[in-house]
Amino acid sequence: MTDMSNEAFFDRVAAALEQPGYLVLPQLVDPALVAQLQQRLTQQHSAEFRDAAIGRGSQQQRNQTIRGDRIRWLSPDVQPDAQWLVLMEQLRVGLNQRLFMGLFDYESHYAWYRPGAFYRKHVDALPGSRNRILTTVLFLNEQWGATDGGELQIFDTENNLLQQVVPEAGTLVIFLSERFPHEVLTTHRGRGSIAGWFRLSNSHYGF
Repeated sequence: MTDMSNEAFFDRVAAALEQPGYLVLPQLVDPALVAQLQQRLTQQHSAEFRDAAIGRGSQQQRNQTIRGDRIRWLSPDVQPDAQWLVLMEQLRVGLNQRLFMGLFDYESHYAWYRPGAFYRKHVDALPGSRNRILTTVLFLNEQWGATDGGELQIFDTENNLLQQVVPEAGTLVIFLSERFPHEVLTTHRGRGSIAGWFRLSNSHYGF
């Protein structure tokens, strides 16, 4: 387990974002926090989750042939959501100090994939849109087996597979949102995660 608030951690993330642009950090997050986030996910995934959509703004639509997860946005007023958001704020500040990325804020949601659900290959930001700069994914699944599916696949711009990530609890994935297409393979058991995006200030780009 790594201290996510120390300078060495920020240096490591910044170096990986410069080249190759992504990194996978297994068993990174404090197991106690992971357990709390898992409990929050389990308690909420039936009552407060909604089917995820594709597209943004007025172009949003639900299409379960593309993605089948259900989501619930994190709340800064509720624990353990607030604790996770504090860690991501520390990461935002640390990366801005090192890479001058201009990261302004962070949005994130729990994602719950029921057995049979998937998310086809996509990118998290349209090239040049600058609405999402950096993607994070934290996995919340204990004892994930080889036949459970649900792996995250990360591709380069030529659609070559770079890495396949098992969604094991405590693993954090970070990558540049515009650069890396990715997909979630069909899961064969319930699969939980927290997906998040660092963004630039909308006022800088006329959004």
